[in-house]
Amino acid sequence: MNSVQIRSAERALSAGTWLIVCGAVLYSILTVTPLMAKHTPDAWDWTAPILPLVVDAAVVIVVRLDAVLARLGGHGGRWPVALRWMTGGMTLALNIADSALKRDLVGVAVHAVAPLLLIVTAETSLAYRRAISAALTALDARQRAEQNERQQAAAAEREAADRRAREEREHAAMLAREQREHEARLAREKADWEAAARREEADRIEAREQAEREARERREREREQQQRERERLEREAAARREAERRQREEREARERAALLSGGPVDEKAPEEQARRIVRAAFAEGLPVRAAADLCGWSIGWVSSRYQELRDASQSAPRELEGAAS
Repeated sequence: MNSVQIRSAERALSAGTWLIVCGAVLYSILTVTPLMAKHTPDAWDWTAPILPLVVDAAVVIVVRLDAVLARLGGHGGRWPVALRWMTGGMTLALNIADSALKRDLVGVAVHAVAPLLLIVTAETSLAYRRAISAALTALDARQRAEQNERQQAAAAEREAADRRAREEREHAAMLAREQREHEARLAREKADWEAAARREEADRIEAREQAEREARERREREREQQQRERERLEREAAARREAERRQREEREARERAALLSGGPVDEKAPEEQARRIVRAAFAEGLPVRAAADLCGWSIGWVSSRYQELRDASQSAPRELEGAAS
């Protein structure tokens, strides 16, 4: 049962209690007023309803205040209990007094119903109200406990969500830090690789330059060696040519001496022999007549041969200069 149903039951109890109280008060006024009129002077008959009203008002006050105290969960002590039972007893006594004086047991029983119902209803409604108040208190406590549990659960859930969010942030931060460290490591590795590549390239360039220098030096040494070897060969060739020239000159000198040692002749020598004699005489610087006397040919023929030899000696230097250039 929830608080709405409990409050609905409490309202039903309050309405029923006040219905019984009002009915009992009305019945008590109608029953007690004739009795009071009989026992009151005729001049004061109009005061007959006052006593039942006073007693019933006390009953109303007791019921109302008991309802308030029960709703608040309080207890008035002994005096409210005494007032409640005293008003109940007074109402019962006033209602059955007329029948009791007449010794009418049926009337006593009939007139005792309303007061007894009022007394029992007042006590029962008080007990009900206290029970309902306790139930409401327990329900409120349970609802507060449930609310506290819900709040605690919500707080725990929020804390768990905050913890998960914090863990996610920490995890994301850790991933970002690891990513940054990985990127930094990759960058360092790339920088190291590039530096190593540059060093290797520099080493290759230096090695290539060193190889080129060594090759250039080797070629220069080889060229110098070839130059020296060529110069040596040229010197050797020049020496051989010089030796051959000297040998040839010596041989030619001997041949010329042999050719010129014969002295003048009366007959013509063979043309080939005469040409050799003329060349020998030209080389020795002998005059044309002496050469003609040695070979036996005419001075004109010898002069022609001298002219050919002079032309040949003049053209030889030009040929050497052209070959040298």
